Amino acid sequence: MTPPSGAYDAIFAAPAFALSIRCDDDEIVAIDFLKACPPQAANTPLAAEALRQLQAYLGDPSFVFSLPLRPAGTAFQRRVWARIAAIPGGATETYGQLAKSLKNAPRAVGQACGANPYPVVVPCHRVVAAGGLGGFARQREENGGFLLDIKRWLLAHEGHRT
Repeated sequence: MTPPSGAYDAIFAAPAFALSIRCDDDEIVAIDFLKACPPQAANTPLAAEALRQLQAYLGDPSFVFSLPLRPAGTAFQRRVWARIAAIPGGATETYGQLAKSLKNAPRAVGQACGANPYPVVVPCHRVVAAGGLGGFARQREENGGFLLDIKRWLLAHEGHRT
């Protein structure tokens, strides 16, 4: 899939996929998974910083992101995303564990994970089903397993066996 020219402020090309970055002068507005495609140079200083931090993560999976993210989502979604952001690289939590810590249902946590506008930076790939990977990737199997493959790659990159 080749994205339309100028649709993003930058595209980060990882070994098995790409990430599009959209931002304004002050905040990252959205990050989206793309199928593998060529990188696109940053057209703003913030997009350049996002590319630098994604490259740092590629070199060191324990890298901690410090990008300004535009507030998004409901209050509950923001609570879930904050909890996900606290899961260290190489570790995972199940939807059930996360739901228990938030005093909510696993399905609601899964829906919040699926609505995450900042994948990798807010590492929803570290939330897994009790019986396996599951999650955002399973919900989108109609893409031929594309997101499940990304989740596997990200977890393997962080040293987690899937």
